[in-house]
Amino acid sequence: MERDERVFLMGEEVGHYQGAYKVSEGMLDKFGERRVIDTPIAEGGFTGVGIGAAMVGLRPIIEFMTWNFSAVAFDQILNNAAKVRQMSGGQFECPIVLRGPNASARQVGSQHSHAMEHFYAHVPGLKVVAPAFPADAKGLMKASIRDDNPVLVMESETLYGVKGGVPEGDHVVPLGKAQISRPGTDVTIAAYSRMTHVALEAAATLEKEGISVEVVDLRSLRPLDEDTLVASVERTHRLVIVHEGWPYGGVGAEIADRVQRLAFDALDAPIVRVTTLDVPMPYSAKLEQACLPQPERVVATVKRLLARARA
Repeated sequence: MERDERVFLMGEEVGHYQGAYKVSEGMLDKFGERRVIDTPIAEGGFTGVGIGAAMVGLRPIIEFMTWNFSAVAFDQILNNAAKVRQMSGGQFECPIVLRGPNASARQVGSQHSHAMEHFYAHVPGLKVVAPAFPADAKGLMKASIRDDNPVLVMESETLYGVKGGVPEGDHVVPLGKAQISRPGTDVTIAAYSRMTHVALEAAATLEKEGISVEVVDLRSLRPLDEDTLVASVERTHRLVIVHEGWPYGGVGAEIADRVQRLAFDALDAPIVRVTTLDVPMPYSAKLEQACLPQPERVVATVKRLLARARA
């Protein structure tokens, strides 16, 4: 916002309340009410306003209090933001960032626990990113704001308290570029957002048993970094995909399809997925944790995969 006066922030409680999760703390005082705009509880309305502003040259950042609430604005995102460039023959661009916490939190009920990324990654015209670490949260946000297309930034409410080094200055992480969070030789785990931390915890446990796990943090879901994924599978010859969405038609299914097409000869075992169970999220804390991918389930999956490959 300091770099480009066309950038503004709009959403519920982003201003005077400093953001529902204090992400925009201090920004109202710094940039004023013209550029930090509190809205009514009307996601369809303020998302539409943001899309219109983007079409006429501004670069809005629209905050959803949670991506679950973006369902109210789905028509605006699907039929306007994603399609306006193509349907106008390139006369309009839509450089808008839509951001907020995604997937489950802690006992917030089924209607507030959806992992929404696969809904939007399905749509041509949209870009979707999901950072796991503070440095990437900064770098991907900068890249998203500067992109001339609609970019959806899927954060995790459970990661807002995670601390880590963040480079000073103009730190930008390119969209569509994964990173190797942990090198390994026996199996690749592909994950993103909070599941990257789950994968790293599982990898640390498996290392104690002599199993070397490479963890690929995808960071970007659309565009997807196929090159990094394929290169990793060619080193390890096995792939486990961990994500917080449901299994049917999820991001993991897309990744599995691409890897088996691009690196079939490198695979020594079937690609397997660890996902949230195929049910609405329970409110009970114990049942909620049982539904979500846990390090123990990832460890067990990797062991089964290696046993099958070596049989």
